[in-house]
Amino acid sequence: MQEKTLLRVGIIGAIIAAICCFTPALVILMGVIGLSSVVGMLDIVLLPALAVFLTITGYAFWKRPRPS
Repeated sequence: MQEKTLLRVGIIGAIIAAICCFTPALVILMGVIGLSSVVGMLDIVLLPALAVFLTITGYAFWKRPRPS
């Protein structure tokens, strides 16, 4: 059960971080809500977050039970 949850968290987090890194979705959202001054620091947070979530996904794939 824990492996499935870990895998879901990793995949969903990686998808969200990738969408925010590779598309202007987060930049537009920050501009709309008035936080455009934070846009310059997004790479400092998003790229490590993407790396962490991809590591979690890889670990969950590695720990999942294999069929006999």
